[in-house]
Amino acid sequence: MADIEYLRGLLKAHPDFPKKGIVFLDIFPLLRDPVAFETLITHLLYRITSHTIPQSSSKKVDVVVGLDARGFLLGPIIALRLGAAFVPVRKKGKLPGECVTATYAKEYGADSFEMQADAIKAGQSVIIVDDLIATGGSAKAAGELVAQQGGKVLEYLFIIELSFLKGGQQLNAPVYSVIQSND
Repeated sequence: MADIEYLRGLLKAHPDFPKKGIVFLDIFPLLRDPVAFETLITHLLYRITSHTIPQSSSKKVDVVVGLDARGFLLGPIIALRLGAAFVPVRKKGKLPGECVTATYAKEYGADSFEMQADAIKAGQSVIIVDDLIATGGSAKAAGELVAQQGGKVLEYLFIIELSFLKGGQQLNAPVYSVIQSND
């Protein structure tokens, strides 16, 4: 599709960042270009409205969950356009009030995500959004937070998927990524 190739062409690769041997794909050039940013949002919304919602039993999205921090750039816009709520998932200790917690493995140790305990109601249909899926640990933790509150994840959406890491295999719902990378 032409829109995907257009967006792929704007990504900037940074070799050996954040450490040697890793090629970091920078999404910020997409966000600095209003036409590219709108193209990205429109592409994701088309996916949700033409595929995700029609295949769901509820025929709607109640909540869009965005992962700390780049999911916060996409999630509120998508939620607003769908008429859905936006719920942030943050690193442990960053949200006020009672929270639910899920821990996930990282390259060196573990980390935890939290969501406010009253953010999702039982039975709500949820989409989880982030910029990138690599090993899938953080997305899986977000899915666990949704499940702890009785929500149902319809789909995980990403701008970029590092396909060779097979992170989507850990998740409890379908994965859609705009751009797949095998590097």
